[in-house]
Amino acid sequence: MSRIGKQPIAVPHGVSVSISGQVFTARSSKGQLHVPFSEKMKVTIDGSEVTVVPVLDERGIGALWGLTRALVNNAVVGVHKGWEKVLEVRGIGYRAQVKEKKLDLQVGHSHPILVEPPAGISFEAGQENIDGENIYVIRIKGIDKQLVGDMTARIRAFKPPEPYKGKGIRHRGEYVRRKAGKATG
Repeated sequence: MSRIGKQPIAVPHGVSVSISGQVFTARSSKGQLHVPFSEKMKVTIDGSEVTVVPVLDERGIGALWGLTRALVNNAVVGVHKGWEKVLEVRGIGYRAQVKEKKLDLQVGHSHPILVEPPAGISFEAGQENIDGENIYVIRIKGIDKQLVGDMTARIRAFKPPEPYKGKGIRHRGEYVRRKAGKATG
């Protein structure tokens, strides 16, 4: 049995949901998302609640049950509130700006890196005062949680944080394990 799969999903006001075949659809003014699900699962809509129930009782069905419920819930929350991830750009001379919807990164390469957002993703960049120092912050927003996470990982991969000075692009709240530099004798 899946503890997550058992929980019903509340559909907020302003979000409409539908099922056609093996595809769950959530719509709102922000957009729409389609979530295909396995034939081993049954997704039902009861008024303002969505429930996910397994059709078969077989080994490993609990994991698929919880996954299906989580994906459907992510779609409902995404079209209602949206998803956002925050990256911090740390390092002297490193910066991030948004120019004509594209993200312009200058993170120690010989050239600036321009990142074009895919459909459904938007960028915001600016400076914030964190622990007494001004740090560039990138906000990645969208309705599809998977797409937001994928875009965040792709941006972080341009300059992951290094362990000696901690320079690079990191997730907000990410702990970077620091190493000691050269020992002087």
